[in-house]
Amino acid sequence: MRETEGEATALAPDATPSLDLVFDLLSDSRRRYALYYLNDQPDGVATIENLTKNVIALERSAGADEETTAKTETVSGHDPGDGSADQRASVRMELQHIHLPKLEDAGILEQDPRSETVRYWSQPSVEEWLEHAQHKETA
Repeated sequence: MRETEGEATALAPDATPSLDLVFDLLSDSRRRYALYYLNDQPDGVATIENLTKNVIALERSAGADEETTAKTETVSGHDPGDGSADQRASVRMELQHIHLPKLEDAGILEQDPRSETVRYWSQPSVEEWLEHAQHKETA
């Protein structure tokens, strides 16, 4: 697990994350979209490339809110619906440097940089709110 300022921040296997932490983790659409995909995987494992593609697909199908659209256009210079190489690189970079480390610090997942895979660790209290959010966003 990653460490922050010399102190481990990962959850113990039997620890329940606080409601504040759960809502903080689910507050960004790209983090939620990544978790939707990982939660749907039978073994909880996905490549970063597949995760990136699925986040982009969910943004497209959800109509990508204005904030996400503006963020992607600013970074890539392209419309988010085009699935360009620039957009994929931008989303991948944001996942690898912002969202996945935040989830890893919370003990929700683990990244393997060598194989470029992510393993999701089930947390019932996160999944309860994640399923509710997924139902509201994708229904």
